[in-house]
Amino acid sequence: MAAELVERITGHGSVNDTAARFGVHATDLGVMWDGGGGRTFVAFGDTYGHGWCGDGAGPSEGSDWRCNFLAVSTDEDLDNGLKFDYVIAGPNGHARQILDRDSYGTEETVIPCSGVAIGDTHYLHYMSVHAWGSRGRWATNYGGIAVSTDDGETWDKPVGARWPNRAERDHPFQMGAFALADDYLYLLGTQNGRWNGASLARVPKNDVLNLRSYDYWNGAGWYPREELRATPVLLGNVAELSVIYSVHFGQWLAVHLDEALAALVLRRADELTGPWSEPEVLATGRDYPGLYGGFLHPASAHGPVIHFTMSQWSPYNVYLMRADLS
Repeated sequence: MAAELVERITGHGSVNDTAARFGVHATDLGVMWDGGGGRTFVAFGDTYGHGWCGDGAGPSEGSDWRCNFLAVSTDEDLDNGLKFDYVIAGPNGHARQILDRDSYGTEETVIPCSGVAIGDTHYLHYMSVHAWGSRGRWATNYGGIAVSTDDGETWDKPVGARWPNRAERDHPFQMGAFALADDYLYLLGTQNGRWNGASLARVPKNDVLNLRSYDYWNGAGWYPREELRATPVLLGNVAELSVIYSVHFGQWLAVHLDEALAALVLRRADELTGPWSEPEVLATGRDYPGLYGGFLHPASAHGPVIHFTMSQWSPYNVYLMRADLS
């Protein structure tokens, strides 16, 4: 079931030629969600332009650094790569930052984790990074939800829609993956870093920004305002998590990085509460050194073939991958 590389979608020589078109020489992640009207929204992490160091995420000074940016695609022929129609751009036509850093405290960057559209409103789960650490480890200030009502042109980061991290740096909803089902928006959350399982929360779809409306799964049922008692439902080393309900298979699919395996893996479950299957390897660091990410394209819900983005630390850019699960 090994995934195959379809196309490089960012940077020089990519199918989108983002360096020339949008001032994006290097970036990572590629969080995708259904934006309605046949559009797929794609959010990226730390981004560099002319002056980038050329190997991994580099220093911000002199490199046209942006914490994040957003592209929009109507491409349906994914076996030829994911092509962007446009990006949210500044006056010079270059991709501009959509989520700004806080004007207070210590914040290295603002990284998108998962997106979803409910009607005409877009929500983006993000993490506020306090400091980067050693391999697969970092500290966050908080995990939060940003909102846009103008198709991603502008975003608000409500202070009330944030899960502050604790001094122990173990709050379970610092990085999140959205999943829509029935009348609820579900959120699978992890601690900062790449070495913990994912816990589960849910909120009515009409009250996403109100943290007092969230219930948390503790292994036996749903309980309000109990995020610190949430029991992990997806065990193992879960990072850069993406979740989608496959209509084709009639089950939930999750793709994430497993740092211990140095691999992007697939997990399956009949219910979001689990049990989830053991990891099935999709791509390994042996074949793609420095790989991470693993964000599903929304079209992956409708057939035996899934497409997902994969990042590589060097050359610090994003690729579209394909795997046939049949």
